[in-house]
Amino acid sequence: MAKILVIDDNIDICQLLERFLTKKGYDVETTISGKNGLDMVKKTFFDLIFCDFKLRDMEGRDVLMKVREISPGTQVAIITGYADVKIAVEVIKNGAFDYVTKPLIPDEIINLIERALAASKANKSNTQTFTKATQLKKESEAKSQKSDSKFLKGTGAESKKLYKEVALVAPTSLSVVIYGESGAGKENIARTIHDQSERAGKPFIAVDCGAMTKELAGSELWGHEKGSFTGALAEKPGQFELADGGTIFLDEIANLSYETQVGLLRLVQERKLRRIGGTKDKSIDVRILIASNEDLRKAVSAGKFREDLYFRFNEFSITVPPLRNRKADIEAFAYHFLELSNAELNKKVFGFEEQVMDVLKEYPWPGNLREMLNVIRRATLLTDGGKISVSALPPEIVYSQKFNFSDSDSDKNENKASKMPLNLKDAAAEAEAEVLKKVLEEVKYNRTQAAKQLGIDRKTLFNKMKQYDL
Repeated sequence: MAKILVIDDNIDICQLLERFLTKKGYDVETTISGKNGLDMVKKTFFDLIFCDFKLRDMEGRDVLMKVREISPGTQVAIITGYADVKIAVEVIKNGAFDYVTKPLIPDEIINLIERALAASKANKSNTQTFTKATQLKKESEAKSQKSDSKFLKGTGAESKKLYKEVALVAPTSLSVVIYGESGAGKENIARTIHDQSERAGKPFIAVDCGAMTKELAGSELWGHEKGSFTGALAEKPGQFELADGGTIFLDEIANLSYETQVGLLRLVQERKLRRIGGTKDKSIDVRILIASNEDLRKAVSAGKFREDLYFRFNEFSITVPPLRNRKADIEAFAYHFLELSNAELNKKVFGFEEQVMDVLKEYPWPGNLREMLNVIRRATLLTDGGKISVSALPPEIVYSQKFNFSDSDSDKNENKASKMPLNLKDAAAEAEAEVLKKVLEEVKYNRTQAAKQLGIDRKTLFNKMKQYDL
């Protein structure tokens, strides 16, 4: 459920939005104080914040700037009773997602929320993770490797090759095509290229092309003038305009429509853009990095991507290797994500049992780094101090290794492999039964302790014991 915070010194507005948005299925909190709102943001991640421009204790623009520092992944929409285009342009250039005027119109509010959540969903995980990672690296020594980048670098052969290519192309002005599977860290590589370039310190704008609808893509990328289409209540700069002087990263670029690709080609060729509904061109200076999880040459052959646009972008290409090909870095990544999870969940888990690390190194990680982060976060939540054990890992990961919980001879592993279920449902059930049995044996069938360790209640444990005849 998406979390929304409303900051408005008019308590009627707070109550109105809380009732309306709660009925629409959102988790809503409200406050009449900008300072209190910022305290709430420090404790809880909100996907979207509606903030009044004129608060009693501070201005909305000040709240916006503080939120960007505290929680970069949170979208902020400014509410005001003053239909002032200059204010709208100012707050949007300062990082606001959008701008709405009172009286609030329900359909416009819902439309804004849907657009904001689409953008937040694409950036939330990476933003939270890497912000905390930067703080942790400054505060303490970690088992994982430290580097001059904001993100963890591996030390294996594949990682060294990857960052050698990054170091080679970063100082140039070349456009770069970044290939890699979903979750492999393509945006991290794009940010590293930006940070190691002469544009470091200038804007870095990441755009998820897969999250943009065909109708809104032009507005998001080029911007629009007030009244240029229904719902365009104020002028809005596009992502390219906001990235002027810096770098823009277009993720999953093959998802852009043909019409949007035509506009993008003109921008790349002329380095000028025109807002939707505008009459004047604006010159821009921006470095373009793009990413795709599919081969753009094949997309060109299939008629999905323009060939002339591909040649414009393909000045240099980098392939981010999947996590399964970076086994030498698995342990470093695991401890790195453990640090982040400890900080996020306020836990004090200090390592992994040896069997766990064996499982992590052999698992193929189809979801790459994103999947690994989620697995470590879950395991950290299920562990009360000490080290993470096999029982804290998801059954599908444990089962994929045909892991031998009792550390007995290889014959048992072979027997287990010969009895592998033929479908995923059966595989998950067998893995779950294996984990339940292992935990029950560890706690000498103390159901209270077993339920606590497994993160379930006693009734659920009892039903599962009955289901698997344990």
